[in-house]
Amino acid sequence: MNDVLSRRALVVTAMVLPAWTAWSRLAQAAPISFKVPLSGGQEVPPVFPAGAGIAELTYDPSTRVLTWSLAYSELSGPATMAHFHGPAQPGKNAPVLVWLIKQGSSMESPINGQATLTPDQARQFEAGEWYINVHTQAHPEGEIRGQVLTPLPSRAGDTHPARHSRSSKH
Repeated sequence: MNDVLSRRALVVTAMVLPAWTAWSRLAQAAPISFKVPLSGGQEVPPVFPAGAGIAELTYDPSTRVLTWSLAYSELSGPATMAHFHGPAQPGKNAPVLVWLIKQGSSMESPINGQATLTPDQARQFEAGEWYINVHTQAHPEGEIRGQVLTPLPSRAGDTHPARHSRSSKH
């Protein structure tokens, strides 16, 4: 009987230990800062105005706090909305998850803000399943867009080339 209990304890330990190790590594991870370029060519379907933008993001995996500063220029007109959308892989559209600015507020560049993500949102964000979208009157579905590909240490074994094009800012 003790052999059966010992085997069960070993199996449970073998299943729980990797998950606990991964969680504890992420929970103790330092905040990361990185940049996300935005362009009309990343829109789905693509639009080709002269506009461009850059989002400077800082994400703290232990608190799930995300801060941003989004600067943009040369849009076809004033920005009307800006959001994080997801979950979506590059080339796919998704619903709004987080407004970058309070609805109805002035949309002047740069847009600065902060949000605490839910556990599900944090998982999607860390997996690179979010994008930033800036909308204008001429392009109500979005004029410039940038896929958020986090440079988290857990991506070290990831071989997807697009996920390694961002550099971490220290």
